[in-house]
Amino acid sequence: MSDENQRMRGKRSGSNAALRSGSFAPSRTGPGGPQGNSRASSDSGPRATCSSNEVILERSGPDPFFLRIADLTIALLSDDSDLKISVDSNIKRFLVGQADPDVRIQAKWGDLSKEKVGEKIFDSGGVWQLYSQNQTYLFRFTSPALGSVPYKIAFFNREFTSGEVCLHLPYFTMGQPLYPLEYPLDELLIINLLASEKGLEVHACGIIDPSGNGHLFVGQSDAGKTTMARLWQNVPGIIVLSDDRIILRQNDGVVWIYGTPWHGEAKLASPARAPLKEVLFLQHGSRNERVSIGKAEAVARLISCSFVPFYNPDGMEFSLGFCDEVVKSAPSYELGFVPDKSVVEFILGNKER
Repeated sequence: MSDENQRMRGKRSGSNAALRSGSFAPSRTGPGGPQGNSRASSDSGPRATCSSNEVILERSGPDPFFLRIADLTIALLSDDSDLKISVDSNIKRFLVGQADPDVRIQAKWGDLSKEKVGEKIFDSGGVWQLYSQNQTYLFRFTSPALGSVPYKIAFFNREFTSGEVCLHLPYFTMGQPLYPLEYPLDELLIINLLASEKGLEVHACGIIDPSGNGHLFVGQSDAGKTTMARLWQNVPGIIVLSDDRIILRQNDGVVWIYGTPWHGEAKLASPARAPLKEVLFLQHGSRNERVSIGKAEAVARLISCSFVPFYNPDGMEFSLGFCDEVVKSAPSYELGFVPDKSVVEFILGNKER
């Protein structure tokens, strides 16, 4: 399982601490720390505001933002005129015009000091816990700097097609812009939505080559995903989908790879997509070399780098089966690579350098 999946099980490993860390000490009037979706940052508590160079769009009232990730559309709105919804530059790339949403989410202020949570079914060991309550799922977000009262809770129906986000008003400044789906909630929503037989998110870098084909570079932390993404950056005709998170979906028998907003240190993210041509499991090496691997090994490696809801048996079963479909659709290799531009020529020309 990926490092992030280990965090979801409450383990400590790797550098991406956002899903488990609760060390952020937010103020009630400002961010108090780095903002954004970079996995290198520690988004472990609420952000009351965004700085001026981060707020790209903001809105209040009934008109929703429409956010599309991997052809899944989220409508985010609030009837509260005092709740100003904002998005930063990472999310802006994934905004679309009015559309029929797959998920509709209402945001509001509230007092969470006496909230009822139901039965706990999962604990990340850090900032969030998941509960079951009256046929709904409830995510509860807390920070040790604030005590036991959550700064945010989010209800979703069992299909993750409808939800409500409630923010604990005493922790924020009314009227200042914020993003109610702030990481990790937006990613948790997509992970659970994908698990309902829609696809899978993987720990990977992805690129679209000049012919329009998608190359998936899969690896755990420190495998070289960010290095690989930077090597492709600014190569003519190349689109880097992400340096850290890629979503896989299947349509009419074709597996597609999609970029996501949840980038890594290189801060590369694109909403584009491409049909999958090959799966490459990254390995640092002394030369550029592809080694073909069998389907069973490829499935095991892919699921180990995937983001799956362990608390959802049906979602787990689907994810395992989907990984099998992915490796059947495209060849899988272990890619030993030298961290310079020669690997770009090697991939595009399919020859050793």
